[in-house]
Amino acid sequence: MTSTSQLDNQRNSVWRLFITANVKLLDRIGEKFSQAGLPSMDWYDVLLTLKESPEHCLRLSELAQKTLLSRSNLTHLVDRLEKAGLLYRKSCPSDRRGTYAVLTEAGLEMQQKMWKAYSEGIAEYFGCYLDDEELQVMQRVLKRMLAAASK
Repeated sequence: MTSTSQLDNQRNSVWRLFITANVKLLDRIGEKFSQAGLPSMDWYDVLLTLKESPEHCLRLSELAQKTLLSRSNLTHLVDRLEKAGLLYRKSCPSDRRGTYAVLTEAGLEMQQKMWKAYSEGIAEYFGCYLDDEELQVMQRVLKRMLAAASK
């Protein structure tokens, strides 16, 4: 691993490519959702996170952390998801201030519909541009970056 305390032109250029590609690819996948009459990627992130959680249930504070949304943004999003019948809130029995978000059957079905469009987008706009070796290198590098950023 190369370490540098100064940002060189190539690293700066690759950084800009990385963040630009991220935004543009997410926009393209968002367009796939829209064309299919599906809600936004934020909805998908919440639904998937709940699906992967024990009993399809998480405290709102944990959900905010796992989806990388601010608490206030998550609260508004949970309001919309609850109104759409995709999740419901329940009180935490051990902490009166705590609230859980719980995925409904309709929420699980919506996540699965959205996954179809999402997986097609990942394959079309991302996966097809990486050979097996590049994929392994990218995976190692991103894991290393996430581990360092999580400290």
